[in-house]
This record gives sequence, structure tokens and C-alpha cells, in this order.
Amino acid sequence: MNALDKLRDVAREIREAKDPMKLAEQWALAGRLLARFNADPKAVADVVSRRDRPALDTLIFNTSAALNPAANAPPAPKPAEFPQDLLDRAMHAFRKRLKVMRLADESKLGGRYTSGGRASNIDAIQPPDGFEPAVWDALARAGRLTHTGQGFYADVPNR
Repeated sequence: MNALDKLRDVAREIREAKDPMKLAEQWALAGRLLARFNADPKAVADVVSRRDRPALDTLIFNTSAALNPAANAPPAPKPAEFPQDLLDRAMHAFRKRLKVMRLADESKLGGRYTSGGRASNIDAIQPPDGFEPAVWDALARAGRLTHTGQGFYADVPNR
């Protein structure tokens, strides 16, 4: 649940609240949640201090585009097109780096003087630095890699 959904739930609970202690907690939570967004701090403080339910609804629902940072974000740039040979070289470098990382993980020395002989658990890595990040995004869009988050990519197994 994101902060905007939570704020909407809090507003609904404020409308339905019967217990004054619970209502006070919900108004405080609404003020904290509204402070996370790019709403006017004075207007937020005024609405929360007056406990004005219609004004809270107006802030949340009528101006959700102003509250939602994703709605105000500029449109995503058009994905760059790369030559096929560049994508092939990037995939070759990625697979080579993945293989080296797995071999290094498998050959670690344990508590004894010989290697453990276990299989590596590495399935995603940060791609090599020799290519720009847009190349890796293009390979992920093409289905040749899987973006696993936080800059890590996994190789898609052969079908």
C-alpha cells in the first residue's frame, strides 16, 4: 500500500469514526501523511487543526494529481534503439561476468583447506560497466535479461 492509498483509507476512517480518541489519532496520522506530499503545508495544518472533513476530502480526492508525485513526473523518455551487434556484445559480457562470479563463489575456501564443492547460488548480478545502463534496459525489454531490481539483472534461461 502506498502513502496515497493509506491517506485515502485514513480519510475514510475519519468519516466513519465514532470514538473521539480514535478520531484524534486518525487526524494526526492524516497530517503526517499529507506532509509527505507536495501539498501546501499551511493548508494542511489548517485542515488538520480545524478537523475539516470536506476540506480533507478536497485535498485528497480533488487534487490527487497534485498529491501524487508520479502524476507530476515528466513523461518517460523514448527508449533508445541500439545496434544488434552492441546488444550481442553486451550479452556476451554479461554472461561472461555471471560465469566468473559463479566460479568465484563456488571456489571459496571454507573452514578447511579445500574448496567446499558446492554449487553457487548467484542468479543475478550487476552488469559490467563497459556499457551504458540503457543497453541493459533494452535487453530486459527484449526479454533477453530480467531486471530483478536495484541495478541487478538475471539471465533468462534458454527455452
